[in-house]
Amino acid sequence: MEILYKSTRDSSKKVTASQAILQGLSDEGGLFFPERIPTFDKSLSELSKMDYREVAYEVMKLFLTDFTEEELKKCINNAYDSKFDCEEIVPLAEADGAYYIELFHGSTIAFKDMALSILPHLMTTAAKKNNVKNEIVILTATSGDTGKAALAGFDSVPGTRIVVFYPKGGVSFIQERQMVTQTGKNTCVVGINGNFDDAQTAVKKMFADEALKDELASRGFQFSSANSINIGRLVPQIAYYVFSYAKLLAEGKISDGEKINVVVPTGNFGNILAAYIAMNMGLPINKLICASNENKVLYDFFKTGTYDKNRDFSLTNSPSMDILISSNLERLIYVIAGEDAKRNASFMKDLSATGKYTIDDAMKSKLDCFYGGYATQEQTLERIAKLYDETGYVIDTHTGVASYVYEQYVKETNDMTKTVIASTASPFKFVGNVLKAIGQDFDGDDFAKCDKLSEVSGVSVPRAVEEIRNAKVLHDKVVDIDNMQDAVKAFLK
Repeated sequence: MEILYKSTRDSSKKVTASQAILQGLSDEGGLFFPERIPTFDKSLSELSKMDYREVAYEVMKLFLTDFTEEELKKCINNAYDSKFDCEEIVPLAEADGAYYIELFHGSTIAFKDMALSILPHLMTTAAKKNNVKNEIVILTATSGDTGKAALAGFDSVPGTRIVVFYPKGGVSFIQERQMVTQTGKNTCVVGINGNFDDAQTAVKKMFADEALKDELASRGFQFSSANSINIGRLVPQIAYYVFSYAKLLAEGKISDGEKINVVVPTGNFGNILAAYIAMNMGLPINKLICASNENKVLYDFFKTGTYDKNRDFSLTNSPSMDILISSNLERLIYVIAGEDAKRNASFMKDLSATGKYTIDDAMKSKLDCFYGGYATQEQTLERIAKLYDETGYVIDTHTGVASYVYEQYVKETNDMTKTVIASTASPFKFVGNVLKAIGQDFDGDDFAKCDKLSEVSGVSVPRAVEEIRNAKVLHDKVVDIDNMQDAVKAFLK
């Protein structure tokens, strides 16, 4: 049965999956959401006998209903191939009583690869399906990981160009190096004098600028997004939660139907929203544990029912979570508001005008499946050290936030439900802080530190790091926020 997608701010607007992927954002600024969440048509037992690509197909076919079986399987096989350094694509590692689903074995060693490896294939297939003649311009703001993963995905893809904005000084050395050495004549990377929220707000304004869209269209271009606001990013993320459950079932770690908890280090909310959707499809999840860093805007929301971005912005040792405007939370607000687009639009208007909004008790009662926690920078490093000292397992700072919050959750609730923790980046991506945490810090560049981490952990330096060790910097432009649109026009000439 076909599933159409509605805007979270105007329910009269319905589009197909391929149209939603091409548009990225609805015209009035809303996000696309399926008109209904499908349920599995395969049993958990059947899914447990499948590899990652097969599970991904079984999940994605239920949402992307205007893609043929041949089209979707081709997209999946092109995405999850030798770019990943692990045959399983997403292995599970057991440490200190929890299961870490390693989402960082792709070409940019972060979880964004899981969706951004397939998005270009979904998008170019969608363009053909909808007879799009314009060149697609991917416009993206990144807090560190989305940028490189999107650049790698769209590099040299015919009929596309990609512009990535990142906060200069607000990402790790490895993250920045991955982006500014990106090859491909269709790629452009620009640093901004501001933070991620500044970049994301400016990108959204460009999407909503009708005069700019008309000017681009007259020159044969049209915008689309690779940010997590794109439904083509969200749907592939659902698959790895389903796969992690199926894998635990296959290995006899859980019984069929047994509930698990899921912990996700969360900034923009898309990753944990995918787990929420999986739960609503029928995946047996007991608790969704939302782990924040010191910016903790989501932690405060789950505690109080008020979303308030009016606070000091902190640059932390988990920079991909340094976010005060969690764009994907809008989709959850839309759901718990009874899919009332007008009401949701009112909340988003308040957020834009005053920087905050408050949900009522009826809406808040629908969030019982969520638990919010946060970790300071010191607590994050302490947890990385403790896990390494006790098990030898090394995690990055974002996963460290999740691991600390999970530890505190167990202490607070005594809930011993078996738990999957989303390990969202390789420790080599944030090597300086990881070495500092485990007592191995020294004065050397980040590549020397990667070699040291490899030595003490017994894990090889990832291919993604080796590739940029001696790569030439190809993108060095830095602009003020007000000049971001000019940077896009200059790239498109």
